[in-house]
Amino acid sequence: MTSKNAPKPLNLLKYHRPKIRLNGARIPPLSQQSKQRSTTLRTYAGDTSLPGGKVDPEDLNVEDTARREAFEEIGLPRDRQKVPLLCVLEPFVAGNATIVTPVVVLILDNTLRQPILNDAEVASLFSHPLASFLKTTPPFPAEPESLEVPYYSYNDWTSPGPNGTTWTTRAHRFLTGREAGGIKPVFGLTASIMVRVSTVAYGHPPEFDINPIGHGYPTLKARLAWAMMSKPELREACQREGIEVDWDRLRRWAGVKEDAKFQKDGRREALPSKL
Repeated sequence: MTSKNAPKPLNLLKYHRPKIRLNGARIPPLSQQSKQRSTTLRTYAGDTSLPGGKVDPEDLNVEDTARREAFEEIGLPRDRQKVPLLCVLEPFVAGNATIVTPVVVLILDNTLRQPILNDAEVASLFSHPLASFLKTTPPFPAEPESLEVPYYSYNDWTSPGPNGTTWTTRAHRFLTGREAGGIKPVFGLTASIMVRVSTVAYGHPPEFDINPIGHGYPTLKARLAWAMMSKPELREACQREGIEVDWDRLRRWAGVKEDAKFQKDGRREALPSKL
């Protein structure tokens, strides 16, 4: 690949929120495809997750990355006629400072029903109704022995925020109805992404509170900005890829007070951010 054709790094400071909205009254019931990660993987082995992975040098953009990974992991064709792009959502930040950008596509070809799983990475693949990520009741019949376990639940966890504060973040959890067969619930980052996708698709919020009640939780923009400022690996990535970062803007987004640790003469710097 020549330098002329090489993909440009993603600059989140130029990101704009999606304009798309799917009208639930005009579309058939939607579902998302989740995979169970192989138990042999070094990270998150056996977890329920979405197809995806890291950007490769030959990828043109985040959509290209998502399509390549979905093809490699579950055999989803890269044909944009059969699997058109709906939207690219705002980036999410995981607890380990990994930045994940959801790419939403729609499978139009009804013949694409037989997945081709990469056994080294994927143990199984299943579908789950998209609208059920907005509800607290299960989309499947509840077995008597599982009545004590709610379909929807959550955990609130805390992490260090700027200026010595503590941030509270909510991790959502949804049962799949396949737990007896070894499939883990949809939880954490995957659940947050699916709640966001469902909210955009159907145009209304979920039945539950997305964030903890009160003022101790950060917005997604604030979390991304704080990760950029507090994680050395992200700053180093920006330096390697030559991304110019407006640290004053990030400081405002994160709510960081003036601090020499993150500012050098008030100048904009070509520093950190592989998001």
